[in-house]
Amino acid sequence: MKNLEQNIDLTFNYSKADFGEDFLWGVSSSAFQTEGNHDKFGKGASIWDEFSSRKKAILNNDSPNIATNFYENYKDDIKLVKALSIPFFRFSISWSRILPNGTGEINQEGINFYHDVLDACKENNIEPFVTLYHWDLPLELEKKGGWTNRSILEWFEEYTSVCINAFKNKVKYWVVLNEPSVFVGAGYFLGIHAPGKKGINNFLPAMHHSLLCQSIGFKTIKKIDPSAQVGTTFSCTYITPKTYNEKDIKAAERIDTLLNKAFLEPSLGLGYPIATLPFLKHISKYTLKGDEELIKVDFDFIGLQNYTREVVEHHSYTPYLNAKLVPANKRNVDSTLMNWEIHPKSIYMMILKFSEYNGVKKIIITENGASFQDEVKLDIINDEKRVNFIESYLQQVLYAKEKTDKVIGYFVWSLTDNFEWTEGYKQRFGLIYVDYSTQQRIIKKSGVWYKKFLEGK
Repeated sequence: MKNLEQNIDLTFNYSKADFGEDFLWGVSSSAFQTEGNHDKFGKGASIWDEFSSRKKAILNNDSPNIATNFYENYKDDIKLVKALSIPFFRFSISWSRILPNGTGEINQEGINFYHDVLDACKENNIEPFVTLYHWDLPLELEKKGGWTNRSILEWFEEYTSVCINAFKNKVKYWVVLNEPSVFVGAGYFLGIHAPGKKGINNFLPAMHHSLLCQSIGFKTIKKIDPSAQVGTTFSCTYITPKTYNEKDIKAAERIDTLLNKAFLEPSLGLGYPIATLPFLKHISKYTLKGDEELIKVDFDFIGLQNYTREVVEHHSYTPYLNAKLVPANKRNVDSTLMNWEIHPKSIYMMILKFSEYNGVKKIIITENGASFQDEVKLDIINDEKRVNFIESYLQQVLYAKEKTDKVIGYFVWSLTDNFEWTEGYKQRFGLIYVDYSTQQRIIKKSGVWYKKFLEGK
């Protein structure tokens, strides 16, 4: 950690004070992407451990076995959170580190580890913001069908109860699931993420069971600790049609419904949006009596995670949706290394879109950031593009806050660079640059910018 106080020009026309004294400022991470020590200290294998071992599953055949070694570096990493003046730290618990087989025997070393992490947060005046599930399902449960098996309702309730009973005195804020539309869509329909399953017959039960678990998780937490603040996070994407042609408009409506409504509206008691997505009617095969009521949940807040806009055109050969995305590199727009369009207004539009739901009480941007090519220098990482990205997106969050008082927080993704799923170590989102050969941490300019902003300088 070097030259944290190096001068950074602040060119924005707003300040921290404009967001209000109670606005929540944080930074985010996830267990599988940072912890490492994948098969040590009693931890069981997860679906991502197995998926990462497959040939060509991960870019450059990168391995997550060490990641950023948060398991051993957590004290120093949490000190970095403090050094950056960040008051909230969002991280996740590894299900298979707590319950190596998914159910049954508890791994006390895993419990002890997260107690140590929480204690380190307290020592550094950092408020923990804990996610129960960030995509790393225990492999033993996947062998039984994973999210396609309705038994996961009992498995998840057991896991939730173990975590809340263990940590309830140290955690106020809980997130139940991280982006169910992504881990279900990418993992159980497209097969490009763990566990690598494909097809509608995997997607529909996994979707329904994830939403039921979302509600069960909330109710379990509230039963054990009524004072807890409990939410869940949704990946959201601003969708526009390629042209004003009616077919493109309808195609964009279907994609918008799938990405931004289908995983939210059932939880709010609005049911599945079958009128726009008729294939969802087949979810009835996996629905039991009482599910419509069970799936409803009165979250204290929801997390929104918006990174880009997608442009959609009609495509007759795409099953179920008759639509396809037009990639950013085909549209001559500024984009990140992930080929995601840089479109700050997207986050403004999505905040307003979600705030229109009566059942949405509060909105926290629980992830936001971008991957760019880092220019590595001796003392600090030059990442002006990332500074500009955060600055411009924050401006739009403030615009949205002036329209609705529901938006109450903003978290940057991520604290350190990490194992970015199928992208391995190529994509770097963090405020902290990691030299993976030495595990050395170097503050990026975006980290310095965020620190100065939070200090009102």
